[in-house]
Amino acid sequence: MIYLDYSATTPVLPEVLDSYNKVTTDFFGNPNSLHSLGIKSNDLLNNAINQVSELLNVNNEEITFTSGATESNNIALIGTAIANKNKGNHIIVSKLEHPSIYNICDYLKTIGFDISYVDNTEEGVIDFEDLKKKIKDTTILISICAVNSETGIRQPLRTIRQVINKCNNKIILHSDITQALGKVQINFNDFDLASASGHKIYAPKGIGLFYKKKGIKCTPLLYGSGNIYHPGTPSLALIVSFSKALRISLHELSKKTDIVTKWNEKILNNFKKIEGIKINHSKYSIPHIINISLMDIKPETFIHAMERHEIYISSNTACSSNKLSTSVMALYNDKKRAETTIRISLSCLTKLEEINVFINAFNGVYEKLHSLND
Repeated sequence: MIYLDYSATTPVLPEVLDSYNKVTTDFFGNPNSLHSLGIKSNDLLNNAINQVSELLNVNNEEITFTSGATESNNIALIGTAIANKNKGNHIIVSKLEHPSIYNICDYLKTIGFDISYVDNTEEGVIDFEDLKKKIKDTTILISICAVNSETGIRQPLRTIRQVINKCNNKIILHSDITQALGKVQINFNDFDLASASGHKIYAPKGIGLFYKKKGIKCTPLLYGSGNIYHPGTPSLALIVSFSKALRISLHELSKKTDIVTKWNEKILNNFKKIEGIKINHSKYSIPHIINISLMDIKPETFIHAMERHEIYISSNTACSSNKLSTSVMALYNDKKRAETTIRISLSCLTKLEEINVFINAFNGVYEKLHSLND
């Protein structure tokens, strides 16, 4: 099996799974309990929080563990919008967001919030002039993802923050960093709120991160005991797993990036030789994500053909598969190009042999399916 869909989800690393199993066996006490088993679990919980905070260079109280980035996005956008509605009702998002952001915005519209969508340049980064024009006196929140999940385009968050501050330094900036965490360096000083998922960094599914800078107003969406934004009994095994996966992902990050860059260049050099394929990227794309348009072949047909070779790739983001790629549409304004996208996502775990087998299989499948359209 050759897995090249790491942007959809990652396998759980063996050492992360070992931690999960150990916690469920040896630290099964409720961290909120006062007896020794609870205290033992609570100590482990605090150690995990400390490790995550140190790795991300943030304060402990700024971290909330959630079920994943979608929940974190909901807390960030809905909670912040409601908490700051006395200051205004205008929210700006980019055209290169994860589908969950747009679904949340659709809900916010129903309760009286005004949503604007900022343009991007031909290279896929936020159009600063359009951003300035769209900022109003009533703008309270802007959400721009760190790395686009379909094309890998990375946004210059620090510059975006500076542009926003020149217009209105009271505006809150949120970033979905799901596709950036563990792949590129992130400075949490560049934004006020952030969302991430553990299953993109080799942790189990069901654990995510919500970052809220100290002093930012955000209304909870759920109510109960424990953490204000994610009440209830802490999922200790998942939290410890996230902490360990994050530490492993950030270790020797530049070396891992060099490996992925090598595989990226090898695959792209092959694609550039194939007439009829459009490569959807820019100089701002990180090497972990390769996006192409087949133009005259249905993505699902191609994906299933590759699956027969036990090679697993995807169309666009897993949460919007079989749909038009809004990101590619925003980049090229070409419906056919946006309807025929294929995403190959790489990892430092990917081997040279796998890349060679993928390229040979890809070329064979493409030639066969392309000939059927001649």
